[in-house]
Amino acid sequence: MPKRIAPLSDIQVKNAKPKEIDYKLADGGGLYLLVTTTGGKLWRMDYRFKDKRKTAAFGAYPAVTLSEARQRREDAKKLLVNDVDPGEIKKAQKSSQGEQDANTFEVIAREWHSKFAHTWVPSHAQHKLERLEKNVFPWIGRRPIRELTAPDVLAVLRRMELRNILDTAHRVRFECGAIFRYAVATGRADRDPVADLKGALPPVKNGHHAAPTEPKDVAPLLRAIDDFQGSFVVKCALQLAPLLFVRPGELRAAEWSEIDFQAAEWNIPAGKMKMKIAHLVPLSKQALKVLVELKPLTGHSKYVFPCHRSPLRCMSENAVNAGLRRMGFDKSEITGHGFRAMARTILDEVLQVRPDFIEHQLAHAVKDPNGRAYNRTAHLAERKKMMQLWADYLDGLKTGAKVIPITQKAA
Repeated sequence: MPKRIAPLSDIQVKNAKPKEIDYKLADGGGLYLLVTTTGGKLWRMDYRFKDKRKTAAFGAYPAVTLSEARQRREDAKKLLVNDVDPGEIKKAQKSSQGEQDANTFEVIAREWHSKFAHTWVPSHAQHKLERLEKNVFPWIGRRPIRELTAPDVLAVLRRMELRNILDTAHRVRFECGAIFRYAVATGRADRDPVADLKGALPPVKNGHHAAPTEPKDVAPLLRAIDDFQGSFVVKCALQLAPLLFVRPGELRAAEWSEIDFQAAEWNIPAGKMKMKIAHLVPLSKQALKVLVELKPLTGHSKYVFPCHRSPLRCMSENAVNAGLRRMGFDKSEITGHGFRAMARTILDEVLQVRPDFIEHQLAHAVKDPNGRAYNRTAHLAERKKMMQLWADYLDGLKTGAKVIPITQKAA
């Protein structure tokens, strides 16, 4: 008959001291305290499962008390009675926890950022990560991405709204959506809950299409355009958009017959203009260079920027914006129309160009002191100088020329 083992007491467990070799203090039912030479006190349980001797680990004292260790022994015995190996259950739980830890929002967000960072200019990539680190990770970063819901993300966005950084909230919403879609594509989320938040945030009330108007923010955008890896036709359109700052519809519908290379002018007929008045766009040396490089590719077409499916149609109205998104700039940062606001602001506040020259080049309804609308050639000489000045200024930004912030200029 096996010798009966007296159960341990709390005092025995507390006072157990290390010896020259590891030793055990038995509690009965297979449970014992393993005292190591380094002073560790580890709860273990020996058991047999399908004629194999095994050992289960229940944690360390004092984090796991004597009574808690006994409860874990009883739980293990119930599993054994039902022909379930408690060791395998523990492994499954650890594996599940490990999978959850590997699939948290922050882990996947950083993986997404690392995978696509090379497609963005370095400063833009850094800003994206910093927005997440400051506004998102502290709140939902440690949670498994599969468990997150639309209200969870909305709570994060609302915190930013309450801090009066609504523009940042819109950018974060866009980035969170991209992260969830990446998680879905890689099999770690079922759907993108951010899609349910469309319209949940109030729009940014700036009165203009989104655009960077601080010179330091314009430079990385221009460099990203020059490094664009998509269609060459779209790249040329992206390069001309800031140089010419016409409306997106006017740019994509440009025809080769309207371009006068000798006079360095683009003559847009009245039928294509919003105000139904013919418009003249002086072409800087930089703009002419883009057109010269593009003509061998699309010169056989009616359009400067033909549709890739059919040269009989002009480029899609979404092509420029899609190009901007591909580079990592969301619609809260820049749109094709936003290049007009960018030019208007910087030409006025930094380059000190007369506002009426700028407005006329924007094809706005500018009138002279007598109330008459200017014709298409009004102030043409001055506007040619302005367009070349603007192109040279943008080149300076791209190459890292020292710029004066608008806030400082206005001070």
